[in-house]
Amino acid sequence: MKGSLSLCTPRILFSVLVAFWLFPGSASCQDSSGEGTMIRGTRTELAVTVYDSSGHILTSSATVKLNKDGMAIDQSSTSDGRVFFVSRTYGDFSIVVEAVGYKNAQKDITVTPSTKTDVAIYLQKMSGSNEGAEPPGGPLLAPKAKDALVKALHALEKNNLDEAQKQISEVLRLAPSNPEALYVQGLVYLKRNSWIEAESTLQKSDQIEPNQARVLAALGLALCNQKKYEQATLPLEKSIQLNPAANLETKWTLAKSYYYQAKYEPALKMAQEARLESHQSIPQLELLFAQCLTAEGRYEDSAQVLRDVVKNNANSPEAATARRWLDGLTTNGKIHPAPRPGS
Repeated sequence: MKGSLSLCTPRILFSVLVAFWLFPGSASCQDSSGEGTMIRGTRTELAVTVYDSSGHILTSSATVKLNKDGMAIDQSSTSDGRVFFVSRTYGDFSIVVEAVGYKNAQKDITVTPSTKTDVAIYLQKMSGSNEGAEPPGGPLLAPKAKDALVKALHALEKNNLDEAQKQISEVLRLAPSNPEALYVQGLVYLKRNSWIEAESTLQKSDQIEPNQARVLAALGLALCNQKKYEQATLPLEKSIQLNPAANLETKWTLAKSYYYQAKYEPALKMAQEARLESHQSIPQLELLFAQCLTAEGRYEDSAQVLRDVVKNNANSPEAATARRWLDGLTTNGKIHPAPRPGS
């Protein structure tokens, strides 16, 4: 049961994680792979603001790590003292902040689904700290470029692509080799379905600052949307290796890349991991899972997943796809027809 669940939504781990609002639209049908889609589901938003001990927003760069169950699930650098995360999981988190010249700080929080949580963290300066030391998180931008980058991210969050492109173009004019700016440019290209441009830009970002999980995940998405499934596999696998708690979009994309290389067993495993992480039924993901089950010869299991899609999303495009696939399984004698009510 080959099909398509095109993917194009990267997870932003830089300053503002806005990619879960990108690429709205319905899932592609099984026989069409030209459209990008987004997994829809519960999201938790975290807005972290870092202050110094005097109560002023920290102007120097700091690295903010988001941990859950003792594992790092996200990391980003502050911009104007702030950083944003979006997670599809919820519950207990710990936030760790590191900055040159300051003592590390940690704050434990509990968040609920579909909420936005604001977190303030205060840093204490180390005695005798070297004010001139280079902060973590990569090279700093000049104030004008930094301001334009913040504006680009805000525009991207509001889905204002023209403004986002205008601002990120200004950043790249001032700092053409800045890996974070190249990463954000790649996200704008992804939003515009400009897969080739996104691939090229994200590759540049990876070359300048290698082994960034967020960049590799976005690059894998760009390649997958060009049906370069074999090429997409390596950056996606590496992204998950660097960040084992990778978001379900990355795992979903890798599952799809495996599937279209006829690597059905790892595709099924990765799709199952994404399902477990989602904490709820997501129709697009369920369809991919059903495809993997069918490819492994587990027809009745696949049929049950498809029936659940129809039951839980009766009027959706995914339900129409699921009905068609169920008819195909029945016609081909892979499953028994569902009993009619009252029979």
